Amino acid sequence: MTDFLGEDAAGSCLLGRVWTEDAGGPSVVTIRDGQVIDITSRKAPTVRDVCEMADPAAYVASADGAAIGSLAEIAAAAPGQGRSHFLAPCDLQAVKACGVTFAKSMVERVIEERAAGDPARAEAVRARIAAAIGDSLRDVRPGSEGAARVKAALIAEGLWSQYLEVGIGPDAEVFTKGQVLSSVGPGAAVGLHPASTWNNPEPEIVLAVASTGRIVGATLGNDVNLRDVEGRSALLLPMAKDNNASCAIGPMIRLFDAGYGLDDVRRAELTLEVEGEDGYLLTGHSSMREISRDPEDLVRQTRGRHHQYPDGFMLFLGTLFAPTEDRDVPGEGFTHKVGDRVSIAAPGLGRLTNIVRLSTECPEWTFGIAALMRNLSQRNLI
Repeated sequence: MTDFLGEDAAGSCLLGRVWTEDAGGPSVVTIRDGQVIDITSRKAPTVRDVCEMADPAAYVASADGAAIGSLAEIAAAAPGQGRSHFLAPCDLQAVKACGVTFAKSMVERVIEERAAGDPARAEAVRARIAAAIGDSLRDVRPGSEGAARVKAALIAEGLWSQYLEVGIGPDAEVFTKGQVLSSVGPGAAVGLHPASTWNNPEPEIVLAVASTGRIVGATLGNDVNLRDVEGRSALLLPMAKDNNASCAIGPMIRLFDAGYGLDDVRRAELTLEVEGEDGYLLTGHSSMREISRDPEDLVRQTRGRHHQYPDGFMLFLGTLFAPTEDRDVPGEGFTHKVGDRVSIAAPGLGRLTNIVRLSTECPEWTFGIAALMRNLSQRNLI
């Protein structure tokens, strides 16, 4: 199913999770010859356990397993239908995200701040900042002497911002996007806080990182963003980012091997489509070639002697995409509507598709760590 996994799926080593009714919980799976293969075992009852191995790709390629259905059938099933369906491909890993890692999106964060979360003011602020800054930030290396000179110049012009600080300063913005096991997978509803009226998707690559800091694979993610909430105050970032069903990851983790690795991530080109029930269509893209901080540097800033993740973590790398075209009201730019179909794709990583709902209308998150442990125990897997 090329729309789900991409045209080169046959040559990739894939790791994910499927909810099966028979197990009453998640199974660790891979794909072989168009079939979804359950490779859950006492040796590796979770995706976390696979990612902690010395060679996750080699293990998945040779692991014993049993077919639980065709890829086409399971990929077409959505949660709540009483059928086996794909989940977010991570489980016990922390879910972290990096913000303001691209020059263009960095400027949009400044605009949100200056407009105080009011989309009607954004266009005027955008024009003023563009006149003062232009493309001068695009080639500045964060933390460099050149960045320090730009910072001094912007302070002198009264245009310095906390977003520029994390964009070109020495320290990256790394925040908690969602709680362990709270992410939704392909085909699920993705949630907007009902208080938000100005928001957008954020198409990103998400790294799978072991507890040692070793990057073992990559997948796609939608870091749903509430522009009005964060724009009112950066201290509202938890409300803007971490809500019921507001974090989508998938469809599967492509494990690094001889055929795909970190350099492929560095060259990745992501595409985005938003299709409204009213016929509206928005297309966009995010090029990893334009990221300001290297993925390995972002991992080092997340995990080290200062902070450990014994179960590893998933790390959103940020996005170049920042929609500014008007959807309804002139001058107010883009915002989601309930029912939007959001599709994020990248060569080698497949396609992640979700339907936009209010967080209060999405299924409640009830299957947490305790439920997972009880389920695995009942299945004699731990």
